[in-house]
Amino acid sequence: MNDNDYQPAEIWQHIEDKNAASSSKLNQPTAGARYDQELPKGQNPFQLYSLATPNGQKVTIMFEELIEAGYEKSEYDAYLINIGEGQQFSSGFVDINPNSKIPALLDTENGLKIFESGNILLYLAEKFNAFLSENLEIRTKTLNWLFWLQGSAPYLGGGFGHFYHYAPQKIEYAINRFTMETKRQLDLLDKHLADNSYMNGQDYSIADIVIWPWYGNLILGKLYGAETFLQVKDYKNLLKWAETIQNRPAVQRGIRVNRSWGPEEEQLLERHSPADFTKKPLAQSG
Repeated sequence: MNDNDYQPAEIWQHIEDKNAASSSKLNQPTAGARYDQELPKGQNPFQLYSLATPNGQKVTIMFEELIEAGYEKSEYDAYLINIGEGQQFSSGFVDINPNSKIPALLDTENGLKIFESGNILLYLAEKFNAFLSENLEIRTKTLNWLFWLQGSAPYLGGGFGHFYHYAPQKIEYAINRFTMETKRQLDLLDKHLADNSYMNGQDYSIADIVIWPWYGNLILGKLYGAETFLQVKDYKNLLKWAETIQNRPAVQRGIRVNRSWGPEEEQLLERHSPADFTKKPLAQSG
């Protein structure tokens, strides 16, 4: 049967796809912990459990920016969560994030458990009064773009990225649909940045920090190998912004944290202090 012959059944049933990638086989139609295991904990005020995907990079960049700016009590321990091995389904991880998605954060000062990357950045920005203006107009513009990213990135990642790069079958309709939306988003950002150096029109903020790992990496050719397919060089304003953000020292550190692939010098499996960036990749706790 080819794709054109497919018709949904009256009642959906989960059937494991034996041809799917191993990570895809972890997907189940139910939530909750699948095994008991506590998470490791360090001595810093914040405990982060993550992986250096774009969503994970948002948070590690934010922490490195806070540390770079000298905010006290912003140090963090970052532990690698290998989602390909299902570590996001441990009882310890689910206790912090019942949705079993990275990143997940524990604030040891008050015991609060924070999940969803955009919410983590908003939490940290408000706690430290950093990278989020108190001016109502600028704050509103910043949050406009933060929430835009949270709603738009799934079309890029789960839509375009999945069907163009990860899916075992290349489905023309799906690729065309999500490519169209991805290019619309790139055009939107490019037009906005024609008259704005940063997303809120004023200064570097959490809006830039949340958007860059997705659209900055994409436009710089570091996501899905799609730079030629999407003709990313056409978006000159977006490219200029992406390069500006990439050159920030905190960004260069943040993208390494919880990274377990690529050249060794780009990896840092765990992060516990600034000194870790001068060391070789740390072994994963286990």
